Amino acid sequence: MNRDYQQSKESLYDKYHTNPNGLTKDQAKEKLIQEGYNELVGNQKKSLFIIFLEQFKDFLVIILLIAATISAFLGDMEGAIVIFTVVILNAILGMFQHKKAEKSLDSLKQLSTPNAKVIRDGVTEIILSREVAVGDIVLLEAGDYICADGRIIENASLKVNESALTGESLNVEKQDLIIEKEVPLGDRINMVYAGSFVTYGRASFLVTNTGMNTEVGKIATLLKETKEHKTPLQVNLDRFGKNLSIVILAICAVLFAVSVLQGTSVIDAFTFAVALAVAAIPEALSSIVTIVLAFGTQKMAKENAIIRKIHAVEGLGSVSIVCSDKTGTLTQNKMTVMHAYVNVQTHKTDQYTLDNKTRDKLLKYSVLCNDASNIDGKEVGDPTEVALINLALTIEKVSNNKNVNPEFIRRQYGRISEVPFDSDRKLMSTLCNIDNQNVMITKGAVDVLLNRISSIEIDQQVREITEDDKKNIEKMNMQYSEQGLRVLAFAYKNVTDQSITLDDENDLTFIGLIAMMDPPRLESRDSVLRCIEAGIRPIMITGDHKITAAAIAKEIGILRDGDIAVEGEEIESLTDEELRTFVDKVSVYARVSPEHKIRIVRAWQEKGNIVAMTGDGVNDAPALKQADVGVAMGITGTEVAKDAASMVLTDDNFATIVKAIENGRNVYANIKKSIKFLLSGNTAGILSVLYASLLGLAVPFASVHLLFINLLTDSLPAIALGLDKHSKEVMKDAPRRKDESILTKSFLLNILFEGLIIAILTMSAYYIGLENGGIKTASTMAFATLCLSRLVHGFNSKSEQFILFKKEIFNNKYLIGAFAVGFILLNIVLFVPAFYSVFEVVQLEINQILTIYGLAFLNLIVIQLSRVIKNAIQK
Repeated sequence: MNRDYQQSKESLYDKYHTNPNGLTKDQAKEKLIQEGYNELVGNQKKSLFIIFLEQFKDFLVIILLIAATISAFLGDMEGAIVIFTVVILNAILGMFQHKKAEKSLDSLKQLSTPNAKVIRDGVTEIILSREVAVGDIVLLEAGDYICADGRIIENASLKVNESALTGESLNVEKQDLIIEKEVPLGDRINMVYAGSFVTYGRASFLVTNTGMNTEVGKIATLLKETKEHKTPLQVNLDRFGKNLSIVILAICAVLFAVSVLQGTSVIDAFTFAVALAVAAIPEALSSIVTIVLAFGTQKMAKENAIIRKIHAVEGLGSVSIVCSDKTGTLTQNKMTVMHAYVNVQTHKTDQYTLDNKTRDKLLKYSVLCNDASNIDGKEVGDPTEVALINLALTIEKVSNNKNVNPEFIRRQYGRISEVPFDSDRKLMSTLCNIDNQNVMITKGAVDVLLNRISSIEIDQQVREITEDDKKNIEKMNMQYSEQGLRVLAFAYKNVTDQSITLDDENDLTFIGLIAMMDPPRLESRDSVLRCIEAGIRPIMITGDHKITAAAIAKEIGILRDGDIAVEGEEIESLTDEELRTFVDKVSVYARVSPEHKIRIVRAWQEKGNIVAMTGDGVNDAPALKQADVGVAMGITGTEVAKDAASMVLTDDNFATIVKAIENGRNVYANIKKSIKFLLSGNTAGILSVLYASLLGLAVPFASVHLLFINLLTDSLPAIALGLDKHSKEVMKDAPRRKDESILTKSFLLNILFEGLIIAILTMSAYYIGLENGGIKTASTMAFATLCLSRLVHGFNSKSEQFILFKKEIFNNKYLIGAFAVGFILLNIVLFVPAFYSVFEVVQLEINQILTIYGLAFLNLIVIQLSRVIKNAIQK
């Protein structure tokens, strides 16, 4: 492991064969030959054609293609075209989904700045960042993207935004001193990393790693090695499709043999067997699922969740673990003043009043010792300083007192001189003219400022500070810190000079503390509670410090009694097996690395959980890809995170994830309705044919009947059921187990029972037709009854409960429309003589038509009454 942050500059010069004048041009050229260019390397990409062909590897797709080919060979071009169209559309969708996933690594490559300023042969020059070599001395200033990893050599108040790498929300103040102990990535403040951004100050650094050896490069390697997971529905449908196809093909083979033995010609028997296979195999299933998921994505987009990978909609419905970042997702991503300690009293922000001159002074001084601004809602400056400005604006609004407006205060008490903030001394001072007196105001870290204080102001009275006073201040600072608050101390003193220096920052008068934090979103607690009630465990994984993370997690309900918070380094020594046991206890992970995130996600997955993971930085991308459902932030998220994720939140809000989970559960419930509708209808057709064959009756359907039923009842009603009204009741159920099949025992029994009812009604129509008109009439009535029964059965499939006389039965306009279209088309076939020969039907008498209607609608009554009986027995 690289320990460059623990070594002296001199030893690093020796290690990397360089010096303060940088590499020579010859050295740089040689190193680039040996180590390669400073760029990220991706895998060789597959062509679109290869990706397209790979979509045809599915067993069900292969069976359908064979059936379509045979249908075309036997002259049934209509059936063949339908199957080929569905299969090819699905392949095209899959191909584009694969190409989107390949963008993750491309986005990583774009993080590098195109140019870098380096010292070579003692001369400063600008080169392409890809030509930066290990040992180069690189110069940085505000606004620069950092092109490689390295150790800081010289530092002038450098601040770097590393949130894309570490997840920490605040800018990191850098220094150039040796760090003696071993610390995680986020605490290596004498190092800089590729992909991060300089927000303030200047520095030079010695390049220690380039290209794929940088921290970003390691993430790129993880991203390449991490495999995306199929959602439970994808796994279930793959397994179900294969098993169902085998069963149906076996049945069709038996029927083919029986037909031949009964004297049917081989060609006719084979044509019928293929038609039955096409009708029985729900080839529209995958396209119906895709359409239902697509509508689900549209609904979720309106609720601030953009779905990038369509199957993530269903995956969300199975989620049992949500690993969420803190900053901006559970919190407001905005530093806010929460408390002030003044006059030996603590005040909440909403209780802060100006009826005391010392409190008024603390507020004004926090504005005067401050470089930030907020004019007409446009915030500029360090987040902690912006929080102080916003406090003054809030109090101005509440008290209607223009005297505490930040711009008014600054105009009234102009700044004369200043000593800027320095990360070494952790202080900032300004000199202002207040009531004809030059006053130096100092703010900074509590422990630093306390050592420079000689007096204290309480209720306008200034006296010498005592040890008890200092202990009280330290105690208050500790209480605030334990609540995850960031604390600033304020002090002042009167001076006579027109300028101030570092030497003036002594013998100060303490006036107060101001404590701030990034507060939780108002809706976070309710959303966390909804998760827990739905059997979903929320877990916080953040780059921030443990105390801050634990405080927020406890407030919103993630960290509950018995749970613990840990830092990433605490899981470093655990084996994967030990980690699987350990994760049960932990609800908060702080200061984590990309490798830690992947291990945490994987540990939960290996315990049989479906895991959703949120993230916004480059460091989150591998874990987003590893997770069953990766969720990226749309506002603060990097392009890398968005490309690796399945879903992007346009409002960066945890509550949106909970809504998405509810939508996912509803989508899954609706898909199950569609599957049940399709399979129960197909079961009815198979049972009818089996019954007729076993009893030696004439086949009840012609091949064209099966294809018509397939086209009319397999698509529109199934899609309509997939768009059924959503219910909040789904959040009262526990998440589905990862290994739970979509076809549970009770689900299959319901399909068989309902298919049997429809088959009985269909064969009843067959017998009535046989007695009153012969084989052709029997076949026509059986065909029409099965077709209309399946259309009616769509209303049965809306719910497992009795809904016959409830509004719920008619609240799906799509289902009513699908029924109307099917009913009209069926009646056109039955009543228009021009279609009789095409569809192999005969003209029926009015009483026979009414019999078909009656038997089809009897299906609705019988199945609804069976549910009443079933519910009564269960109670």
